[in-house]
Parts: sequence; C-alpha cells; structure tokens
Amino acid sequence: MPHLFSYGTLQKEQVQMETFGRILHGQKDILSGYRLDMIEITDVEVLRKSGQKYHPVLKFSGNEKDRIEGILFEVTENEILQADEYEVDDYKRIETIFKSGKKGFIYVGK
Repeated sequence: MPHLFSYGTLQKEQVQMETFGRILHGQKDILSGYRLDMIEITDVEVLRKSGQKYHPVLKFSGNEKDRIEGILFEVTENEILQADEYEVDDYKRIETIFKSGKKGFIYVGK
C-alpha cells in the first residue's frame, strides 16, 4: 500500500471523510530537510472541506535539522489520486523517505 504524509488539513477527520469516504489509519513520522510555510487557498471546494483559508506547505531546505512531524497514512492508489484532486495547483506530489525508513508521498510547494 502507498503511504501519504500529512502535516496539515488531511489530518482532519472531516477532510478525510469528504476526500476519501473513510477515516485514514497511520502512524506518526518525521520528515527531515523541509520547513513549513503557509499559502492562501482560493479553491472554494478545498475551503469548504478544510474550513481554513491558509494551509501549510512544505518547502525544501536541505537542512537535516529542519523537521516536520506528521502522520504517515496508509492509502490506496485511488486515494492518492483523490488526494491529488484535493490539493490545489500550488502543490505537487513527490516521493521521499521518512525517519522511520518508510517511503511515502508528500505535497510540496511548486
């Protein structure tokens, strides 16, 4: 099963239910070499689901001291595509390795 790292609104049960039709299961993990910024969301559907005008966005720093804590969720291939639809055009999906040694997808700023 693929893994999807959430450091923001995808951790909200309401967002998971509306995006995937279920509550996701995952474990805490850490992503190194990135820092968080914020972006303003203008997509009406994403605003409705999240209830937040500003969302966090990962920016690569390359500094191993920069660490982001989040949840590494187990998802299906189809759910990865659903997550792609939820994330606005300011994000792109890439694969990386986490502190646990597991591989997974993250959404970073373009």
